[in-house]
Amino acid sequence: MKREHFSEIRVFCYASYRGDEEPRRLLIDDHKIKVEILNRWTTPEHRYFKVIGDDCRIYTIRQSERDSRRELTLLH
Repeated sequence: MKREHFSEIRVFCYASYRGDEEPRRLLIDDHKIKVEILNRWTTPEHRYFKVIGDDCRIYTIRQSERDSRRELTLLH
């Protein structure tokens, strides 16, 4: 596994019929990446999504339950 630093990341989501937001696209620096969810899990403080991008890389995104802030936590 490899960690990388990104200067800017944005997560674009889709709200399902239940109102839960799920990641659909990432913007990392100037690179647009479409993603599909591989796995998801929750902790009391965060929601996590493991996604695969159309660039064939796997990303783990963490979303705060408190303020809905999203961040890339791991790149495989």
